[in-house]
Amino acid sequence: MIEGFLLGIIVTGSATAAAFFLRFWRQTRDTLFLAFAIAFLVEAGNRTAFLWLDNPHEGTPAVYLVRLVSYLLILTAIVMKNRA
Repeated sequence: MIEGFLLGIIVTGSATAAAFFLRFWRQTRDTLFLAFAIAFLVEAGNRTAFLWLDNPHEGTPAVYLVRLVSYLLILTAIVMKNRA
């Protein structure tokens, strides 16, 4: 029960961060902000899906694969910004 509450806080925080980065992206059109917004949305979705698992376990490879995708998205955006 408390785990669901704490995951809800993490989802809310991730969604809020995504909204801020999306707002910054609309103002500047900088793809780095867009990448951060998408990554935080993916993380919020990942944590939301984690609530619906029958046997939630943090060490599940699927959980880490989704996180890897979001972190690689941020890393790719940083590299592309520095190359420009």
